[in-house]
Amino acid sequence: MKAIILNKPGELELTERANLDEIRDGQAIVKIKRIGICGTDYHAFKGNQPFFSYPRVLGHELGAEVVALGGSLANAALKIGDKVAVEPYIHCRQCQACKEGYINCCENLQVLGVHTDGGMTEYLAIPFEKLHPSAQLGFDELALVETLGIGLHGVNRAQIIPNDKVLVIGAGPIGLSAAQFSQIKGATVAVADRVESRLAFVKENKLAHQFILTEAELTAELVRTYFEGQLPTVIIDATGNKESMQNAFQLIAHGGKIVYLGLFQGEVTFNDPNFHRTEISLLASRNALPADFRTIIALMESKQIDTQPWLSHRTRFDALPTIFKTLLNPEEKVIKAIVEM
Repeated sequence: MKAIILNKPGELELTERANLDEIRDGQAIVKIKRIGICGTDYHAFKGNQPFFSYPRVLGHELGAEVVALGGSLANAALKIGDKVAVEPYIHCRQCQACKEGYINCCENLQVLGVHTDGGMTEYLAIPFEKLHPSAQLGFDELALVETLGIGLHGVNRAQIIPNDKVLVIGAGPIGLSAAQFSQIKGATVAVADRVESRLAFVKENKLAHQFILTEAELTAELVRTYFEGQLPTVIIDATGNKESMQNAFQLIAHGGKIVYLGLFQGEVTFNDPNFHRTEISLLASRNALPADFRTIIALMESKQIDTQPWLSHRTRFDALPTIFKTLLNPEEKVIKAIVEM
């Protein structure tokens, strides 16, 4: 079967791998139909993705079709032909985090396309519980459920309520999803980004109430003008940029919450007296939970979420090694690229 391997930074190769000849009890074999390209893939391609080793088959935003079911659970909730979103976080079940329900940050977590080979291949074997079916959604939509899950999990970490004033920094797909779910929670939402075309997209698709074009570091004085003189009670930073993430401490209201959705390879520092004086809550957010996948699929099925406008670029699988580098070009104005199998 065909697969695309990232041999080292900057080198994607289309190759052939052995077919999947066996299926384990409790596993399904899925045929990959759509692959979303995300920031993790771009960072891996550029050589600056944490928790990563080469060579690696990328791909964790997946829409797929069930083609085989294995073992004694073959008559479970899944059936042959089901369209599914793939939850790509393979947890160990044995560590403290797993036993306490934090399977998204399992101590031995294996994320498809990061710690172990992912979905840039024709077929993949996946545990039943990691597949989330929908009878209504298409493969394009199912491939975006994981992206949306990252944003929803971050919003849930902040426990956003209708009175909150939320500043989302970074208008990539993860930031867009965080803004959308913050609105669904009833909060007043502003999105900040340095790229005008991204903010135009946010405005056109009504993903926020306010739009902040930044040419330099955000200041509290500027941010106040978008929240009727007040500071945000929640900041969700989806940039993965050290300076932006550290600057969030200067922008948050007293008693507010900062959620880091993006990450980088390095250390974050902050002024401890200011941190205590303002009683800030700093939260990390990693991956998503199974309930997030189910929630998102239900919202998509009920037409409360429309991700179709997000799909700005589309390519065939065989062309991806050649096309991939162009997706990093700012002039391409990529919102979300998707690969068709």
